[in-house]
Amino acid sequence: MKLALSTVACPDWTFEALAAFVEEAGYQGLELRTFGSASTRFACDPALTDPDKVRRLLAATGCEVACVATSTRFDDPITPPGIGHILSGTPQGVRETGWAVDLAARLEAPLVRVFGYQIPSNESRTSALSRIVDRLELAVATARNTGVRLAIENGGSFPTAATLSELLDRVNNPLLGVAYSPAIAALAGESVSAGINVLEEKLFSVKIKDWSHGKPCVLGEGESQAREAIDALGAAGFGGWVVYECDRAWLPAEADGRELLKKSARNYYGWIGGRRTAGGALTSAAATRT
Repeated sequence: MKLALSTVACPDWTFEALAAFVEEAGYQGLELRTFGSASTRFACDPALTDPDKVRRLLAATGCEVACVATSTRFDDPITPPGIGHILSGTPQGVRETGWAVDLAARLEAPLVRVFGYQIPSNESRTSALSRIVDRLELAVATARNTGVRLAIENGGSFPTAATLSELLDRVNNPLLGVAYSPAIAALAGESVSAGINVLEEKLFSVKIKDWSHGKPCVLGEGESQAREAIDALGAAGFGGWVVYECDRAWLPAEADGRELLKKSARNYYGWIGGRRTAGGALTSAAATRT
C-alpha cells in the first residue's frame, strides 16, 4: 500500500509548502482536490498551477500525484422532462470529467475521483439509475487512451461497496472502479472486509480518516476504525493508494495541522510494520525502534 495525503487537510498551502511537507512527513503521494478551472477556493488547486510545475515540485521529493479529486456527480435531473435530454447537450458531469481527465493526464495522475450521488425522492430508482449509468458510460469514455481511470466514491444513495457494485456492473468498463471510504460505508452498516470482498479488483483506492467529538484527529486516536481498515487491506493484499483525508477544509480543527498530519503518517507506518523516512525509503519496524 502507498500512503497519500488529501489536500482537504491543507487548503491554504501552496504547492511549494506541500512539497516540503510531504517529504518531511513521509507521504508518498497527494490527492489533489480541485473545484474546476475557475475556482480559487484552495491555494493548492491543481487547476491554478501549470501541471508541469506541479510535477517538477513533487518529483523532487519523490512524491506522486495519486488522484485528482473532483466534486463531479451524475445525478442532476433532466429538464424539461421528456425532451430535456435532447435540448441539454453533453451533461455537465461528463464535461467536468473530461476536463479533469485531461488535467490528470498532464499531471501523470492515475485516477480521477467522482461521485454517483443522490437518487431524488420523487423519481423511481430504475429511472435514476439509468440516467446515472448513461452519464457514467460517457464519462468513462473520456478517459480512453489517456492512462487515467475513474474512481467513484461511495456516498449519497450509494454509501457502500454493495450499492456501488450495481453501477460498476452496469457500466462494465475496466476504466471505472471505486475510491472506497470505509468510514462512510460503516455508517450504512458495511464492514471494510465486506467492502473489500465485494469490490476485489475494482478497488482502486481507499480513503481513511479519524475524528473525535466532531473534529479531525490523529489516525487511531478517534472514533473511526482506521486501524481495522488498514489491517483488513493488508490481509487482502491491497497494493493501491491509501488516502488520508483529514477534513480540515470542512470541519473545525487545529489552526495549522502539521503535527496532526505527521503523527497520522507515523501511526500508519507503525500499523503496517514500517515507516517512511524523509528521503522516501521504507524502514522496518525493528529499525524504527533502534
